[in-house]
Amino acid sequence: MNSEWNATVTQNVTRSRVADYLALTKPGLTLFAVVTALGGAYLAAENTMTVEALLVTFLGTFLAGSGAVALNQYRERSLDALMERTASRPLPGNRVRPKSALLYGLFLAITGVVTLSLGGNLLAGGLAVTTIAIYLLLYTPLKRTTPYATVIGAIAGALPPVIGWAIVKNDLDPAAWSLFAILFVWQMPHFLSLSVMYRSDYARAGFRTLAVTDPSGARAARHILGYCLLLLPVSVLPAYIGLLGHVYAGGVAVVSLLFLVAGTRFFVARTTRAARALFLASLAYLPLLSVLIVADGI
Repeated sequence: MNSEWNATVTQNVTRSRVADYLALTKPGLTLFAVVTALGGAYLAAENTMTVEALLVTFLGTFLAGSGAVALNQYRERSLDALMERTASRPLPGNRVRPKSALLYGLFLAITGVVTLSLGGNLLAGGLAVTTIAIYLLLYTPLKRTTPYATVIGAIAGALPPVIGWAIVKNDLDPAAWSLFAILFVWQMPHFLSLSVMYRSDYARAGFRTLAVTDPSGARAARHILGYCLLLLPVSVLPAYIGLLGHVYAGGVAVVSLLFLVAGTRFFVARTTRAARALFLASLAYLPLLSVLIVADGI
């Protein structure tokens, strides 16, 4: 009986540690990057992506993204402890040692870059290194310095589809940058609405978001409206340059217009409720975009 109890305890502890190390990679955020990278590779391959390209894109971006996120949590562990929404993460919760998280993050990031470089090409690997460097060396420290760190972070967040494109084409033509532009512009209302929702948390950690530096929400509202307006022409760029067709163009115009409606409502109301509605709309935007891309190729 005692041995069975010990085995059960050991299994529970193992599951808990696996869950903690998985949490260090922020699987939801990382899979988002993977999906956008796969989208870039899919379009570059003109709907005929090979299994090899699929695996390299998936594994490489997943490993590199997981490593970058784990290293970010390592760097911000003391700040995460100050915020209610992050205080229970593995590092501030003292369930994973900082040194272990550092080595884990480095291993994942390096393995991801090597996978992209050898399985894909040096351009893809170089773009992954650039993404990680921007995220860790610029965006992470600048969050406590300037509210415009979000713009830097959006650059890193918009590079995965370019990496996917590079794996297949080994070049960076305008089509790849049109995908970058959509993701970059979309991220701004997405992040700004989130910062409004968690304004007090960010303030406790010393993050200088627009919602913190201007508690009235006026500056954040103006930026959100501006980026939502910009997303209308930017979202149809792939169709304008011939990467996608009329099905995509018509659909994305409607989806972007609905997103603008959510942004306008926040601009007028400037409430947490309106920010949450905009954030949820931003979460729906990219899946709808993906459906339109696939539908356009049928």
